[in-house]
Amino acid sequence: MKLLSREKSIQEINIFATKGIPFVFLISFKGEENLVATPEEAAASGLFLDMPGMVNHSFKSTAAPPIQLVKHPPDREQYHHAFKNVIKEILYGNSFLLNLTQATPVECNYSLTEIFVSSKASNKLYLQDELVVFSPERFIRIKGRTISSNPMKGTIDAGIPGAYSQLASDPKEDAEHNTIVDLIRNDLSCVSSQVRVKRFKYIEKLKTHQGELLQMSSEINGKLPANFMESLGDILFRLLPAGSICGAPKKKTVEIIRKVEGYERGFYTGVFGYFDGQNLDSAVAIRYIERQEDQLVFKSGGGITFMSDWEKEYDEMQKKVYVPVF
Repeated sequence: MKLLSREKSIQEINIFATKGIPFVFLISFKGEENLVATPEEAAASGLFLDMPGMVNHSFKSTAAPPIQLVKHPPDREQYHHAFKNVIKEILYGNSFLLNLTQATPVECNYSLTEIFVSSKASNKLYLQDELVVFSPERFIRIKGRTISSNPMKGTIDAGIPGAYSQLASDPKEDAEHNTIVDLIRNDLSCVSSQVRVKRFKYIEKLKTHQGELLQMSSEINGKLPANFMESLGDILFRLLPAGSICGAPKKKTVEIIRKVEGYERGFYTGVFGYFDGQNLDSAVAIRYIERQEDQLVFKSGGGITFMSDWEKEYDEMQKKVYVPVF
């Protein structure tokens, strides 16, 4: 399947939506190399989704041994150097919040196909022999004329005593979450009206192969114009990249990310999803493993504010290197 530019992707999505033709999509972090196709065309080319309302694969789960995921964490001092550059930009006033990510080489006794089939997640994607995503975070959902987003910011090990109250009351996590909610409210206000926060700071438990995590999210809603189908592609790309995986202010923070991270995110922290002919659902491409030649790489990260401690942020980044197989 051919990679499409931003302009071609927008055009294809607008055509599909206007005609009521179902399609699936995978959009990169930069938004410049994307995949858009009907579910059947996608499956024929090795792009598979497993989401509520859209399954375009026939893979079957089979008995398998317990999963083993061996991490080779990135150099701590290399991360510390990037972290210090982020803090410098924050103190200069160029960013209030920045999502700093790194790539962790891993070894796994499961193939990418087996990870895709066996992992427990609400939003899964598999690009055959290239990458697998098992994301817990919705990007946007459009049902009727209602558009909603569920940004996820704030993570803690559920096994820590008092983890729930710690996550709910931590000043750093609170500031980070509030910033992203404001950013998403502003983003949705650019494409819709009557924007409001429907649910604020709800906490969910995620199971992983190495224990449980608590993650904090909010839900923001808005009302799209009556003729939004004609410009669905424009609407989608106007909201990119997802605020929860870059930061605020968005444009300047993305510039800093490209300068300090030292690697290409690719499809990681992009978005993927489907349109069923009437409604759209999508997810942020986090919890992400890709193949780089003979090496598997797990990309993960977390939000940095002026209150962040680099060692805690490094440890959180590594806690997110997991597979939800249990």
